[in-house]
Amino acid sequence: MNDIRRINPKIVGIVLTLTLIVVVLNALTTGAYTISFNELIKVLFEGPTHTTGTDSVSHAVFWNVRLPRVILAIIVGASLAVAGVVMQGIFRNPLAEPATVGVSGGAAVGAVIAITLGLSKVPMGVQLSAFIGGTLATAVVYGLSRIDGKTDVVTLILTGIAINALSGALIGLAVFVADDDQIRTVTFWSLGSLGLATWRAVAMVLPLAIIGIALTTRYTRTLDLMALGDRAAAHVGVPVERVRLQTVAIVGLLASSAVAATGIIAFVGLIVPHILRLVLGPKHRDLLWAAALLGAIVTLLADLAARTLLSPAELPLGVLTALIGAPFFLWLLRKMRSSESSWT
Repeated sequence: MNDIRRINPKIVGIVLTLTLIVVVLNALTTGAYTISFNELIKVLFEGPTHTTGTDSVSHAVFWNVRLPRVILAIIVGASLAVAGVVMQGIFRNPLAEPATVGVSGGAAVGAVIAITLGLSKVPMGVQLSAFIGGTLATAVVYGLSRIDGKTDVVTLILTGIAINALSGALIGLAVFVADDDQIRTVTFWSLGSLGLATWRAVAMVLPLAIIGIALTTRYTRTLDLMALGDRAAAHVGVPVERVRLQTVAIVGLLASSAVAATGIIAFVGLIVPHILRLVLGPKHRDLLWAAALLGAIVTLLADLAARTLLSPAELPLGVLTALIGAPFFLWLLRKMRSSESSWT
């Protein structure tokens, strides 16, 4: 895969930006209730509180349903993709993604516990519990993977797998003791969806995403050096253990906040970084911002398909991303066995 011709990052940026604009406009106008482009412009200029001059239904759908959903999709997609870039960078492994450190499983456990305890009636109770669960799972995985003051990458990945398996068992136990309404809520949440997007959810996730993505930009050069291996990176002055702790914490922040808002959306953090490495090469300065754009595009397109393919019914978003991501993962495994990876 090393013979693939790289594309100029500026060209990629222009293409991704224009694509995102087109997808956003399409997502804002398309759905069970269609909003024409002219209505969209009028509603935008009228603002969220002004309803004269346009159909009140269009106004309500746009400001209360469609716009927060699109914004949340952009935030979540960008967060998961950037977290995936960082994970693959610190582990030097194209198969790494945020779920590797148990974030998704821990967040799912936190949400399920909140649902079974009746905290779903508390504003943002499930989301906050999921965020706490994902953060704690990341801390546990990282702590258990440290041997003699150093982080063993293989142990960390295996520990993450074990934590995810334990999380699945705890979710199954919670479902076993839950009532019918709680089971439906758990199922809806664990399959991943943007159907419950609100401005409150956007307000919770947006600051965390901005902080997390901004922090990753400080590590672009360091991640490039870590691609050479721990020993080589340490030789040129990189504090490998400290960097790994800090970046894993950032991944936990980005991924757990995303999962807390929408449930488990699989493979975005795996597919997007790998595609961009093939197109742009291994430089993280180019990869991070491109991943944010492409992650937002992929998540928006998947959500658009989820709510239009069987309209007015809605498919779980996590199911669609898994249906696409799982075959890609298998293809990637096969490519890795037949040739060297193209990251360095």
